[in-house]
Amino acid sequence: MTTAQPLDVQPTPLALLLLGREADPRSERGVECPGDLPSPSDPDLVARARAAKEKLGDRVFVLGHHYQRDEVIQFADVTGDSFKLARDAAARPEAEYIVFCGVHFMAESADILTTDAQAVVLPDLAAGCSMADMATAEQVAECWDVLTEAGVADQVVPVSYMNSSADIKAFTGKHGGTICTSSNAKRALEWAFEQGEKILFLPDQHLGRNTAVRDMGMSLDDCVLYNPHKPNGGLTAEQLRNAKMILWRGHCSVHGRFSVESVEDVRARMPGVNVLVHPECKHEVVAAADYVGSTEYIIKALEAAPRGSKWAIGTELNLVRRLANRFASEDKEIAFLDKTVCFCSTMNRIDLPHLVWTLESLADGKLVNRIEVDPETEKYAKLALERMLALP
Repeated sequence: MTTAQPLDVQPTPLALLLLGREADPRSERGVECPGDLPSPSDPDLVARARAAKEKLGDRVFVLGHHYQRDEVIQFADVTGDSFKLARDAAARPEAEYIVFCGVHFMAESADILTTDAQAVVLPDLAAGCSMADMATAEQVAECWDVLTEAGVADQVVPVSYMNSSADIKAFTGKHGGTICTSSNAKRALEWAFEQGEKILFLPDQHLGRNTAVRDMGMSLDDCVLYNPHKPNGGLTAEQLRNAKMILWRGHCSVHGRFSVESVEDVRARMPGVNVLVHPECKHEVVAAADYVGSTEYIIKALEAAPRGSKWAIGTELNLVRRLANRFASEDKEIAFLDKTVCFCSTMNRIDLPHLVWTLESLADGKLVNRIEVDPETEKYAKLALERMLALP
């Protein structure tokens, strides 16, 4: 058995910011926590988190997304991707507090699916999602006006990725569309094409393009890219009429970093390596990979992989490191696809000090950082989510 080697990643000059340990006041909202946020150097943080969680007992249910830091994951009652966690929260109606260690849109989804008696809490309100922020309600409403003027709106069914705001999910529900995850995107598109002739896919262009072309046999020419920052999305009425897939110009800042050069480099460094990437990666990266799948797919693929196999994974670094450590005893060599640091900067804002502050506040009877979706938005967002749940 070979000794597991540390992942070959080099921090960039922005490493501390990416890790959530520094703030850029020019670009980040930040968050003010009432009272004192514990110091990251406090040696009692783990004990404090454990004591507060034990005091709360069954009143609290802690959800940990796969991309969270290990220091946070150790206190999660369940781990998973965003939709799995939201469903897990809905399955625990006895929990008064749902502490969602993830990002804002995930907490919104949990609030939509849980009861009014439950409070969903996000430990740091600055934990957003750059992809979700790339599609605002105003921009999408303007896009629909463009589609209407082009005479195609009545043929278009919106399909929105789970990684979107509650407002975008509500828009999707109002216009007869559905939500999808990276696991069921193909089924969602098949359903949508049964309802209409075209799809408006929000907000991740890469998942939409990869699903349409790789999984459903369409051509790249069937897809057009709608840019909300250009007049009419940068498209002509003819282009909209000819397109089958109208892709929103959004992307994941983590998965968008991976390149074909990354794939070629890892193949040269690790002969016989299996390249496994997330479908949020660029189309050319997906085409160059050996396997493509969601976060849950990646985990299951590594679980089933034979001893001694080699893998290069194109997804968030916290998860890749955790998997490398988990499977080291099985002699599975797991490397990160990129040589530079690639944490999700907003996901990493949820750290142990914020979790301790949250749990101790709740244990003291103070409800903090509650995420609430207004009733009208919740109504239509839930409709879109229910359509997804009803997919065959």
